[in-house]
Amino acid sequence: MQTNFTPEQLKSAAIQRSNEVLRACVHCGFCTATCPTYQVLGDELDSPRGRIYMIKDMLETGRPADAQTVKHVDRCLSCLACMSTCPSGVHYMHLVDHAREYIEQTYKRPLTDRLLRWVLARILPHPMRFRVALLGAKIARPFRALIPDARLRAMLDMAPKRIPAVSRNDDPQTFAATAPRKMRVALMTGCAQKALNTDINDATIRLLIRMGAEVVVPKGQGCCGALTHHMGKTGESHASARANIRAWIAEMDGDGLDAIVINTSGCGTTIKDYGHMFRNDPMAADAARVASISKDVSEVLMQLELPQSAPQGAAQGLTVAYHSACSLQHGQQIKTHPKTLLKNAGFTVVEPSDPHLCCGSAGTYNLMQPEISGQLKARKVKTLEARNPDVIAAGNIGCMMQIGSASRVPIVHTVELLDWATGGPKPPALQDTP
Repeated sequence: MQTNFTPEQLKSAAIQRSNEVLRACVHCGFCTATCPTYQVLGDELDSPRGRIYMIKDMLETGRPADAQTVKHVDRCLSCLACMSTCPSGVHYMHLVDHAREYIEQTYKRPLTDRLLRWVLARILPHPMRFRVALLGAKIARPFRALIPDARLRAMLDMAPKRIPAVSRNDDPQTFAATAPRKMRVALMTGCAQKALNTDINDATIRLLIRMGAEVVVPKGQGCCGALTHHMGKTGESHASARANIRAWIAEMDGDGLDAIVINTSGCGTTIKDYGHMFRNDPMAADAARVASISKDVSEVLMQLELPQSAPQGAAQGLTVAYHSACSLQHGQQIKTHPKTLLKNAGFTVVEPSDPHLCCGSAGTYNLMQPEISGQLKARKVKTLEARNPDVIAAGNIGCMMQIGSASRVPIVHTVELLDWATGGPKPPALQDTP
């Protein structure tokens, strides 16, 4: 794609990167075949190619973002399926992230939108605030029909039936390996996940120490910054990221780390991009060091070589429908590890049709775009249940909440099944199943 940025514009590092991304695009349209919003809406402007043209025009002219551009960029899930499909290697993620930052700086949203986004940015990254909000949502849910805004109704629907008690495993501490030590890792405990489902981190810790990893929960870590980053709130997202970088560098320069383990793939995609996010910052070197050892939990478990088992015990006769989170398969290009681990543990693993398509969760997308998100959720649940599984497994809390809100099949994190298969307790979500 030909671009026409001025030499003055190209002094900006963000414009330089967007120029590189735009020039890689050859207008082929392969991305439209795998874009969830284009499949649902059928509008070229709701495809990656259409958004690329709008973003190019906005950035080249230097004009403030207009309502039409904002509408179509907001409708993007950032699922990154287009990046898996693109034959030219267009790094759409960096382009749309820049566009969202630019929109945040130049466009004044309607008051209700500004308030909603402010509330989400102030609550979701903070586990205790989020817990209070979830309790409030449960109390307000009987009055759901009286609420006119579909986005507020979606927030009420987000609250789980049971808000789990705080897990003390999420406190800063070190868990010694119970098998001969093979590595030392830091566990990224997340933010929203600590309020929505404490079973995931508990199972991750049990599984890692059983397999020979010493696990440290570092002091000072918190939200990865993804939620505010995808809202274009760069100052807030970078502040969260800086705190994590400092916490992890302290461990790396102290007793050392072989990996930073992330069991929420949406966080993993962002943390692995810290090097890019801080490329022109004094923390650039530390950010790159952190990104270089950040791994999804499935990558670390493949290194630890979980024992293979015959289909007996926990796995006997259990069919698992594996949902591949977009942030894992497209954002991190990890497509086979979770399935391999589940199969090696003795589970029968099946996949839905069109496994590349998003479930509609996408961070705060299901709260900000509930209608489109609902259509994608219905499609995903239908394809998963068509495989007649006993359980659905996923590697991202957002996907688990999204699918779990509509499916009759219990859904758990992949690590919960692997923990169970290697000697841990039965996942709480499966306690009522045979």
